[in-house]
Amino acid sequence: MTRRELLSLTGSLLTTAALGRADSVAPLAPADFTIRINETSVDLGDGKTAKTMSYNGQVPGPLLRMTEGRKIAVDIINETREPEMVHWHGLHIPPEVDGAMEEGTPMVQGRDTRRFSFTPNPTGTRWYHAHAMAGHNLTKGSYTGQFGMLIVEPRENPARYDLEVPILLHEWDPFFSSDMRMDVDYKTFSINGKVLGAGEPVRVKSAQRVLFRILNSSATQNHRLALSGHRFQVVAMDGNPVTRQVKVPVLEMAPGERIDAIVEMNAPGVWVLGEEDDKQRKAGAGIVVEYAGATGRPQWVKPAKFVWDYTAFGGNAASPEPASTVPLVFEPRYDGNLWAINGKSWPKTDPFFVVKGARNRLVFDNRTEMSHPVHLHRHTFEITKYAGKSTSGVFKDVVMVPAKSVVEVDLIADAPGPSLFHCHQQFHMDFGFMGLMQYKG
Repeated sequence: MTRRELLSLTGSLLTTAALGRADSVAPLAPADFTIRINETSVDLGDGKTAKTMSYNGQVPGPLLRMTEGRKIAVDIINETREPEMVHWHGLHIPPEVDGAMEEGTPMVQGRDTRRFSFTPNPTGTRWYHAHAMAGHNLTKGSYTGQFGMLIVEPRENPARYDLEVPILLHEWDPFFSSDMRMDVDYKTFSINGKVLGAGEPVRVKSAQRVLFRILNSSATQNHRLALSGHRFQVVAMDGNPVTRQVKVPVLEMAPGERIDAIVEMNAPGVWVLGEEDDKQRKAGAGIVVEYAGATGRPQWVKPAKFVWDYTAFGGNAASPEPASTVPLVFEPRYDGNLWAINGKSWPKTDPFFVVKGARNRLVFDNRTEMSHPVHLHRHTFEITKYAGKSTSGVFKDVVMVPAKSVVEVDLIADAPGPSLFHCHQQFHMDFGFMGLMQYKG
């Protein structure tokens, strides 16, 4: 028996062939969203192009807006020959639709289509992206253009800003920067699919309050962003409101992290919103912000030295005692894998267990010489101690764990089923830094 799904953007018809006889069924209702995985050539501007896998033939992929609590259907049409997977990063949805094969989500096979239905929550800035192993193949997974922003709107959404601007950071032309093929670097950088100076500027007016929704969709690269002449008022991290809305000159983001920040437009001119590192910014990591009526060359002013600290956005409330404490030790490996969790590398890592319905504490003990942005699927956690500093009220799904440091986070185990835990640095994930969280009780 064979089964093929033939769908279009406007509808779907399922046909089954059995023993030479075709039985037709009623057409499926049109999906709310359709994502086509295909290859495209991206015009990055300034004579630079990138041939890459993409969503709907564009990079970034389409901006998706969903309403909290309103069930939706997404058709994933894989127009390539290889199996693919789309992960709905930051959503609290069942493992069979989350977008991780390790949790039980089915791959979308080559030249095939699958429909995924789920109820999006919680509200906030989320995103969707490829979730596949790349290994030493820098043309797969998160090295490609398979990424896009997803915003889950509350049912009632009183606007507290005048303009919303998505900012998506990515890199192109990856290469191994060492003979050991362990470090990945890039020749070209982009914001919203264009190098600095190409594409349309962000057009603003004096006195506007602009909400920048910023996503670091890099496979491996950390970023520090500044907007010359302005400061960012951080209002949310990874889509979750912060306890203290602090104004800062620089935003620091690891792969997978998002920051929502309000900027008061009170410095008329033509400015650069870009990467603090000169080499990356000159290679494209920036976008022009232009006030109405302003002319001239975009200006870049290097920000003063600034130390990024998650705890600046938190409170000092005492954390309740958890029902369980789970140690997760990160160490290097030298057996073909590069990283281990509690002494073992994926796929041999032991699952770790949390108590269902209770508060559980995960202790990230990083004994390596590198920082690691770790991500837990299908859950949001609260940072309770960061490199020795207690805090509260900072809720995330990706947290950068500094080298030779310990970070503690608490989560409420309210989404049963396997949940993938991994470093969001693609190369680290591919070479051992991954495990599964399971429920007990």
